[in-house]
Amino acid sequence: MLLGKALKRRKGFGIVEVLVSAIVLGFLYLALLNLQVGNRKALLRIRGRDAAVEVAQQVLDSLQANGVTALPAANEGKPVVVDGLDYERTWERGYGIQGDKSHIVYKTQIKVLPDVEYVTEDKTDLDTISQVYAKNVVVTVSWPFNGSTQSIDISGVIR
Repeated sequence: MLLGKALKRRKGFGIVEVLVSAIVLGFLYLALLNLQVGNRKALLRIRGRDAAVEVAQQVLDSLQANGVTALPAANEGKPVVVDGLDYERTWERGYGIQGDKSHIVYKTQIKVLPDVEYVTEDKTDLDTISQVYAKNVVVTVSWPFNGSTQSIDISGVIR
């Protein structure tokens, strides 16, 4: 009788309760780990896209500096596509298992659209002179990410 009362008064956790709580904490830890992996991939995707926007703007700026005469004319009203240069970007990834630097090669492509909007015509009795004073271009930047190819398009008018 005395032993039964002592067992009833005992406070604490049993081995089954401790094992169940350890299993629940293990599942929570795996869920948090999966969330962190997803966040890391999203961060790398955003950094890659930001660098692609920077590359596209750099290409547009260099085309603007060269002027409209450096661009090819559209053939028979069809766009002209020119492969551009490849650009490399490297940045620190921070601390992690996969390494501490990301290195991505961005491929550029320049599409010169037909010049119908930016043409002036001077008519004389003998001749008609047309002059293109600006061209609409679309810069496409593509880069590999997670086994697929991502790309963005940025357009601008080159005068």
